[in-house]
Amino acid sequence: MNPPANPPENAFTDLPDLALRAYGGAVVAASDESFAEKENLIRPGRPSFRPHTFGARGQVYDGWETRRRREPGHDWALVRLGVPGTVRGVVVDTAHFTGNHPACASVEAAAVDGYPAAGELRAAEWTEIVPRSPLRGDAEHVFEVADGRRYTHVRLNAFPDGGVARLRVHGEPRPDLSIHEGLSLDLAALENGGLVTACSDAFYSSPHNVVAPGLARHQAEGWETTRRRDGGNDWLVIRLAGAGIVKLAEIDTTNLVFNAPGWASLTGTGPDGETALLPRTRLLPDTRHRFRIEDGPAVTHVRVDIYPDGGLARVRLHGVLDR
Repeated sequence: MNPPANPPENAFTDLPDLALRAYGGAVVAASDESFAEKENLIRPGRPSFRPHTFGARGQVYDGWETRRRREPGHDWALVRLGVPGTVRGVVVDTAHFTGNHPACASVEAAAVDGYPAAGELRAAEWTEIVPRSPLRGDAEHVFEVADGRRYTHVRLNAFPDGGVARLRVHGEPRPDLSIHEGLSLDLAALENGGLVTACSDAFYSSPHNVVAPGLARHQAEGWETTRRRDGGNDWLVIRLAGAGIVKLAEIDTTNLVFNAPGWASLTGTGPDGETALLPRTRLLPDTRHRFRIEDGPAVTHVRVDIYPDGGLARVRLHGVLDR
């Protein structure tokens, strides 16, 4: 297994967006959404805009927009993270809001396990992770977060009112795995704490997609590399949810019809060193492949090699945590 000895640290925006709707995030409450719905804050993809498109509430915006406040205070939106974790940075995007964006914003975070209702969340203990900061219209505002604690919810505060297109909460997943005690689980899944920590190439799409929840709906929701011309092969490394024994591997090339890899192999590393989980094995395009893995030692990371290049929709590594 040969990832770089000391891979360069990525900017926090290379980490998964823990609030993303596709990962299970939800905007559970907002002070107001008179002009545009709060749910738009955590939608995947770049915000869209069609000028001179008016509805009953005025110009249609792909974002969250509140009315003009005529009383003291400020607007806010409560977001449940799809995957609890350590927040490394926040992006507040005011794309297409020009003249109707908030003057300032701040972000707070809280750790409330279980299934709290909106009223319970408002009474929770909140920690400011992004101080009140000025915003510009039609711009991405990037804020690094130094707080290393685990959080389950964030609150976006808009001063005093206005529109925000997207809220991105990038970080490292840290879910509560106690519910899986004695049960099997997907050790690679982002929602269980898996994370892609290195890859050879991410030209067309993010390697984090391979451990995302659900099935890829189209090619862009997987991981795809450039065409190699050097005789080598592409790869990625997945940090598992915890040290565990992999018993079943799923390598999914769904939607990759003419750009699937020809072959793939899996190599694990753990306290006992490297172990071959799956030898170089032929793959078919647009297919969910499942391979049983012979019992072996617990591993903490798995390297996925694809030959020579191409893309994968998902990688699932089902097994049990090592106590």
